[in-house]
Order: sequence, then C-alpha cells, then structure tokens
Amino acid sequence: MKLQRIMMVAALAAACVAPLAAAPQTEKQPIVSSTGRFGDPNTVAIKYRDYLFGIVKQVDANKVVLTKTKFGVDQPFKFTKKTKFFLDGKPSSVDKVKVGDGIYIDVDVDKKTGDQLAKKVICGVDMPKLPTDQ
Repeated sequence: MKLQRIMMVAALAAACVAPLAAAPQTEKQPIVSSTGRFGDPNTVAIKYRDYLFGIVKQVDANKVVLTKTKFGVDQPFKFTKKTKFFLDGKPSSVDKVKVGDGIYIDVDVDKKTGDQLAKKVICGVDMPKLPTDQ
C-alpha cells in the first residue's frame, strides 16, 4: 500500500514536470513590424477621431445630410464660405461629394442658431505617407 502511494506521487510529479521540460526555452523575441500588419494606425485613425463619419443621403451647394451617423438619425450640416473640401487627400469642391459616399466632417456649431456647420469635409481615400516619404 505504501509502495503504491509512493509510485502514484512519483507518477504525478513526473506528469507535472514533463510539460515544463518540453517547453521551448529561448531568449529570442518574435519579429515585430514597426507599422503593424495593416499599417500605422496613428496616420489615419487618430487623425479623424474628432470628426463625424456618415453616409451622404442628400447634398447640394448649401448643405449635406448624413445618415448612419453615431446619432442614429439623419443629420444636416450647413456649408459656409470657409468650408474646405478634400477628395483623396487633395483639395476639392462640393460638387465632388456624391450621394452614398462615406465622408468625415469636422463639425462646428453656430452659436446664434445652433446649426451644425461643416468646417472640413473629407471624402475618398486618404492614404498615409509611406515611411520612406517622411
């Protein structure tokens, strides 16, 4: 009985130690890309974090109406003389904004009327600079 108990303890100890001995023991670290697998998130994601994203439902020379915004309802934004438009990272104009486009808007609020004003409208693809271009 005592011998059987000693054999059981020895078998359990061996079973616990075996995986530790078999685990690879190395000092090497995995290769880490400087920009990550899908690019550098700081170049695009952080740049537009304070902007409002939505899908263009209606657009004319004076305003744009966005749907699918974080508010869950259609949101109108008025254009001013100072509103800047960008398409694919280059200056553009209001006539390049089309219904169905996904756009980012830098929003300001008119203090007198409470209307939401578009300071900057960005549509298309804004490609980050390559590391060699910086």
